[in-house]
Amino acid sequence: MAKKFELNLTQRPRRLRRQHSRRALVAETVLRAEDLIAPLFVVEGKGGREEISSMPGVFRHNIVDLVNECRELHDLGIPAVALFPKLDSELKDAEGSEALNEDTLVLRAVRAVKKAVPELTVITDVALDPYTNHGHDGVLTKALDDVDNDRTVEILCAMAVLQAKAGVDFVAPSDMMDGRVGAIRKALDAAGFTGTGILAYSAKYNSAYYGPFRDAVGSARAAGTNLLSKATYQMNPANRREAIREVQLDISEGADIVMVKPAGPYLDIIREVRNATRTPVAAYQVSGEYSQIKAAAELGWLDLVRCRDEALLAIKRAGADMILTYFAKDVAKALKG
Repeated sequence: MAKKFELNLTQRPRRLRRQHSRRALVAETVLRAEDLIAPLFVVEGKGGREEISSMPGVFRHNIVDLVNECRELHDLGIPAVALFPKLDSELKDAEGSEALNEDTLVLRAVRAVKKAVPELTVITDVALDPYTNHGHDGVLTKALDDVDNDRTVEILCAMAVLQAKAGVDFVAPSDMMDGRVGAIRKALDAAGFTGTGILAYSAKYNSAYYGPFRDAVGSARAAGTNLLSKATYQMNPANRREAIREVQLDISEGADIVMVKPAGPYLDIIREVRNATRTPVAAYQVSGEYSQIKAAAELGWLDLVRCRDEALLAIKRAGADMILTYFAKDVAKALKG
């Protein structure tokens, strides 16, 4: 009779995986509702919410509905929202002038949300792409062949002060202009808003994953411009060391939180940034990441919930302290049970 085959093993890692309770005890990474920031889109008017065709399940809200959405998110345990306006085209011009209107859409939205849900942290985007008719994140040079860095930063400073005056908790410069974090910090402090934080889009890559977002805010035009590409100010996807340089510059200029965007395709960058700094790290699971999971799930190719949760867990595991994600509400509901 053949001798029974036996492995003489002292270490059997599978012992820790035998049942859910054991796996929970040794889980190294946990995703919580408190880790999530919900990006929200706001539009003028009193009409019903508008679904964004390239982002199934994501909507543009009027201010009243936005406030109700924020209440619900807060009740679900989500601590913060990031607001993005979708402006009527007639309000846009080459200078992004509407960004400096003290009663512009996003500022009215901030005031309404902070009045209704004061405990909710509100973050606003500091960039000109929703306001310019060319869709770039800043004003252009006279030759129209570049974004004028320093003139743009001057506008962004005024924009950030208006947002702080409206009651926003964090301004979030997403433009990738050189020196804008330091200039905004000085402008906020000079205006008496020393308590307003800066969440800097520090390592924002020139990614192909932004398409649905540009549909949502109406800034898609710039991405396909032959005369001027966003690659002149957003980072090259090929570069890794450059991300650390950008992060360190933003921290030295006064950033309270630094961000990597996109998240999923840049997990290595998130980890590099986490290892390089003690400053809180945010990651943005962008519109294209959201939409590809939703599309594959709708075709029956992927399990939506498992892929969603795995993608977010990977971002957290890579080192992100907080995640901007369009899945925030659904995940918070699931976590609450």
